[in-house]
Amino acid sequence: MNADAGLDGDVVIVGAGPVGLSLAILLAQLGRSVIVVERWPAPYPLPRAVHFDHEVGRILQSCGIGAELEAMTEPAEIYEWRNAAGAALLRFGRIGAGLSGWSESSMFCQPELEALLDRRAAELGSIDLRRGFEVTTLERTDTGVVIGDASGTTVRAGFAVGCDGANSTVRRLVEIDRHDLGFFYDWLIVDVVLDHQRVFDPINLQICDPARPTTAVSGGPGRRRWEFMRLSDETLDELNDETRAWELLAPWDVTPENARLERHAVYTFNARYAERWRAGRVFLAGDAAHQMPPFAGQGMGAGLRDAANLAWKLDLVVRGLADDSLLDSYQTERLPHARGAIELSMALGKVICVPDPAEAAVRDEAMAATVTGELIEVPEMAGIHDGVIQPSSPNAGRLFVQGRIHGHRYDDVHGAGWRLVTTDTGIRPSDAVDADTLAWFDSIGGRITALADPDPTTDRWFIEHDASWALQRPDFHLYGTATTSAAAAALLHDLRRHLTANPTPDAREGTLT
Repeated sequence: MNADAGLDGDVVIVGAGPVGLSLAILLAQLGRSVIVVERWPAPYPLPRAVHFDHEVGRILQSCGIGAELEAMTEPAEIYEWRNAAGAALLRFGRIGAGLSGWSESSMFCQPELEALLDRRAAELGSIDLRRGFEVTTLERTDTGVVIGDASGTTVRAGFAVGCDGANSTVRRLVEIDRHDLGFFYDWLIVDVVLDHQRVFDPINLQICDPARPTTAVSGGPGRRRWEFMRLSDETLDELNDETRAWELLAPWDVTPENARLERHAVYTFNARYAERWRAGRVFLAGDAAHQMPPFAGQGMGAGLRDAANLAWKLDLVVRGLADDSLLDSYQTERLPHARGAIELSMALGKVICVPDPAEAAVRDEAMAATVTGELIEVPEMAGIHDGVIQPSSPNAGRLFVQGRIHGHRYDDVHGAGWRLVTTDTGIRPSDAVDADTLAWFDSIGGRITALADPDPTTDRWFIEHDASWALQRPDFHLYGTATTSAAAAALLHDLRRHLTANPTPDAREGTLT
């Protein structure tokens, strides 16, 4: 399915934020023609998201912006939670790189990230970015999707993806309801550009003070973000005032004399997700599919995981190399992960969003007693338990490591995509797999790489996971692992059957026949 069939593109993406642009780039790098429509005529100039984790760093690296991205971020090794008296209640962190070869946590400025993604998208000739296009209509046909704006301009594509935020027009037009978990509070968000470099220790801090629950974190190099919870006796208008913002910043020695107020706004965080992520040829991703409190820093990250999961699946289906049913695995794989991120964010939110002094005192006593000098490892996000994995493999669905090759990150040397990686140097990879399977693997962008001298990080991973072969998906999760070349060949055969099997037709809305 492509533009030659009377379509303007393979995929139309609604929304040109980080999720929409990343999805467009990943699809274009696979050879797909993509149209991105965005209602606003220019990128939003103020900060919003400020954090991404190691996995999201690797996803953005796969978009071709790794070197520039690293230069504009600030690693955040410690995330501390304190009570009103300054006693530690929680201390998360990890020193050094995470599993995916990036810092466990990185802080950044969203407009700078979007500028990188914009430039990368412009480098790829198969992305048509149309700003000032506000979607008002959406029609699903047997061969694709037609979206239109108020002027009557239409765009036709094989598939559409709504990356258009929490108030998604796409979600409304395809009539998808949301499940609301009923956890929401109002907070004032204040972004500040400092006149002079200052050291904040820890770099990211939650102050669980019932008199004013407060967040103080990096907003990327040279920037800081404070967030202040609205108290019951305050109105939104009282809190959403520039003078009030400076009053709340004063105890931190942040004043108009030494800093510039870049943004102040009251927002209400929510915990909810779309009940369906697919309506035939239309999909939801990012905030259109899920929203969560900010305390785990996973809002944008969850959307970028959506993009990484959906891109390779759309590519294979558009090229006729996989059955349309593969696209059902998008929700199967991503919804449990997003729900887990929402639940973690809610759990952390229930620690800080406590305005009652007596309740806070009970919390403080219980939590402070568990704090030691050791950092708590950042909770590992859930893997994939059902979907495009080999269920009999003990490591299926887990993230695969990204080590280094002669000082360079693995993906920068071998690229992202389907990768069968081995540390078994006693056999040539081509000896393990028959020629027909190798040709098929090549057709889906697969590559076999033998690491004759793996770096310590990669070597340790293979030893700890009792494997010498690992079959990695394009979104860096494992289809499975193996201990012998014969078992590795069997993994490839299983994958081929998994992707090309023709399921029994059903009555699923929008299913292709």
